Amino acid sequence: MALGKSRFARRAPSTSDNPLPLVITSLTLRFLQFVFGIAVIGLYATDLHAAHKAHKYTDSKWGYAVAIGTLSAITALVYMIPKVPSYFAFGWDLILFILWAAVFGIFGKMYIHENPEGDSGVGRMKNAVWIDLINMLLWFFTAIFAAVWFFFLRGGRSLHTGRANV
Repeated sequence: MALGKSRFARRAPSTSDNPLPLVITSLTLRFLQFVFGIAVIGLYATDLHAAHKAHKYTDSKWGYAVAIGTLSAITALVYMIPKVPSYFAFGWDLILFILWAAVFGIFGKMYIHENPEGDSGVGRMKNAVWIDLINMLLWFFTAIFAAVWFFFLRGGRSLHTGRANV
């Protein structure tokens, strides 16, 4: 046995150790999360930029939506790195789901029943609400998917003896 190597040492799991359909599903969902996160940043940052140019205050609701979109896009980008096992972070996916539920609730209450009447800004925000819903559902699905992957499909050995399959 090599010096410093234990027969119980485990190498870090990676996406290459997992079945190909699971990896493809995970990467597809993460790519969609990235794209829709960037879309939300664009949709809400338009109003923030217009308010800044007009020297008006920036509403914290729009800032919150841009912040959650940024967190989502960065998280999805990190999870798409091949050697990063994203199923370990299903709790963070669940937190992002809750944050997206808040964004959808805030803007859904404001814009779902609003009639655009030719106002392109209101029409854009009505579309943004549905993008928020898609983001919320994507993060919910990946949280459930990652939790199932983590608890049922990862396999491994017990902590102390390394003899039992977990």
